[in-house]
Amino acid sequence: MVASGWIPTAYNRGGHQRAERERSLASAPGQPKPILSIRDLSATYAEQGAILPVLDRVDLDVGEGEFVALIGPSGSGKSTLLDIVAGLIEPDRGEIRLFGEIHAAERRLGRSAYMQQRDLLLPWRTAVANAALALEVKGVDRRTARDQATQRFIDLGLQGFETVYPAQLSGGMRQRVAFVRTMLGGQRLILLDEPFGSLDALTRASAQDWLLDVLSRDQRSALLVTHDVDEAILLADRVVVLSGRPGRVIHQEPVVLPRPRTRDMIASAAFVAARIRLLEQLGLVHAGAGS
Repeated sequence: MVASGWIPTAYNRGGHQRAERERSLASAPGQPKPILSIRDLSATYAEQGAILPVLDRVDLDVGEGEFVALIGPSGSGKSTLLDIVAGLIEPDRGEIRLFGEIHAAERRLGRSAYMQQRDLLLPWRTAVANAALALEVKGVDRRTARDQATQRFIDLGLQGFETVYPAQLSGGMRQRVAFVRTMLGGQRLILLDEPFGSLDALTRASAQDWLLDVLSRDQRSALLVTHDVDEAILLADRVVVLSGRPGRVIHQEPVVLPRPRTRDMIASAAFVAARIRLLEQLGLVHAGAGS
């Protein structure tokens, strides 16, 4: 991955008209104001001496208070895209706006809350101490930070596990603790990289339910990477599909289901139709399979 710190504008390879069209769509009446705006983003990485493309001319917006899910084949650059937004790496080219301003990687660090695939809990800290870490690193005193984390534990069904160490927690509980830590940072944009991918089906369903509940009350923006099409539809306002490597945006599916979302919506005609369209885009079913 080239870490040059250079972020040019989106006008290349005939991209001027495409970039202008995307900008007009982002500002159209009824569309949420973008909190994250990505234009013409391309990225590569080095492997055994070769430079391989991973993302190619990606355009993507996440609106204020919007939940966007990102799906695509393995290796399509979904996690790389989150790493770029979080400021962990720099793309080869492209324009990234957070809260209306263009930022290079070092200025994106800490502007969003990033929950990665692994919970990354510190084994020597209790559950509540792990959750409070997001506040402590911002300068909040330890007692206040842990009091706030304890309140979140009540909200997420973790009450009574405050003094338990990570090794004694189930996978679902560890993910909840990691999510409390993510939310306590206070950032308006939440990045979620397969947060439930390692959980069994029942625990995953429970985790999806509490995520729906928490985000509906917090009114934050979220960008979720997932391989689960049903999860994407259930959680998101819009599902974005990336192609195989190098990842390009090939489809955007608005989710028309009302909020609050409930699990029985999975059987609805609108849900099934959205699933079929997304599976078609992923090449997992043939067009017209649902007719």
